[in-house]
Amino acid sequence: MEGDTVDVEEDGGGYTWEGEYERPWEAIQEDIEGHILAPDDDFMYKTKRRKLFNHESGVKLGIMRHILIVVDSTQSMNDKDLKPNRFTCTKTVLKKFLDEFFDFNPISQVGLILMSDGLSLPLPSLSSGNVSVHKRALDTDVECSGECSLQNAMELSLRMLRHIPTHASREVIIIHGSLTSCDPGNIFSTINDFNQQNIRCSVIGLAASVKLCHTICERTSGVYQVILDEVHFRDCLLQHCRPPGVKASTETALIKMGFPQHKTVASLSICVCHLDSKSKDCLSTSGYRCPQCQSKYCELPVECVTCGITLVLAPQLARSYHHLFPLKMFIESTASQVYVCPSCRHSFCIDCDLYCHETLHNCPGCENSLRTQ
Repeated sequence: MEGDTVDVEEDGGGYTWEGEYERPWEAIQEDIEGHILAPDDDFMYKTKRRKLFNHESGVKLGIMRHILIVVDSTQSMNDKDLKPNRFTCTKTVLKKFLDEFFDFNPISQVGLILMSDGLSLPLPSLSSGNVSVHKRALDTDVECSGECSLQNAMELSLRMLRHIPTHASREVIIIHGSLTSCDPGNIFSTINDFNQQNIRCSVIGLAASVKLCHTICERTSGVYQVILDEVHFRDCLLQHCRPPGVKASTETALIKMGFPQHKTVASLSICVCHLDSKSKDCLSTSGYRCPQCQSKYCELPVECVTCGITLVLAPQLARSYHHLFPLKMFIESTASQVYVCPSCRHSFCIDCDLYCHETLHNCPGCENSLRTQ
């Protein structure tokens, strides 16, 4: 016993009961003002900075995006590690994502798919701009049951996206709460089909890391992330608001668009988007008229069901344009957590840095300099 104790001391390990105390007071750090920095503060700070690293200029982006969001609604989504449970938390985060997504990508389209009992059920089909349709679909009562089948979800996504023109970005985001996948066939052949069709598949895991999900994302140029908590879940999903880079070989094409004006007439009429509705509230005297076929729509953007052209407003198209010319990264100053614009040399904190890059998309200092000239 004594010999063993001496060996431990000679190796510098100390006594067994002293092993857990490794001078924790030496790990305490202070900021420039003398405030103690918690480990979580440092983690959140690095996370905020990491959000800006992918904002590169000179990269070909797909601003016309067609995204299918696949939501796991199997029995694993009843777990309460996310409050009140995984599925309810997912619906809340998705509603926030839809608002942000259409604000960043007003001329893009989104569809929803639910996975349960080994099957995949599409909710609303791909539609653009109409956030209320997707939110109403998320509010429907869904019973989480059965097992998950990633292959069935991917096969359904493949059928829905196959007809989309190749000049548009085609993406699938899977919110996966299970640790297994009960598939009817060889899922790796489905992954190869995704790769051949240039469909990008990303996965957000709500449980532990799954090798199959990592393989799917790796082979389709997607992103695989496993969340830490509700806040991290929201951040992971919101990262998909910004258009991803596309391959240089991706086909480009000119897209015909219409810019309708809002007009009011004397007679009542129903818009094309509410033809199936039985409500009298759908009758109105105002709306947007397609400049090519004169079909009436109550909101934009939308793809005209009569002539097929995309109808948008000029401000909506302008909001998609800023992704092509992102604001330059601010340079880190010698002062703690202070960043300087390389053009106007104005200083910003980390939160203002994020606000300029993610919301304003311009530098207030540079804009003020232009006004004074």
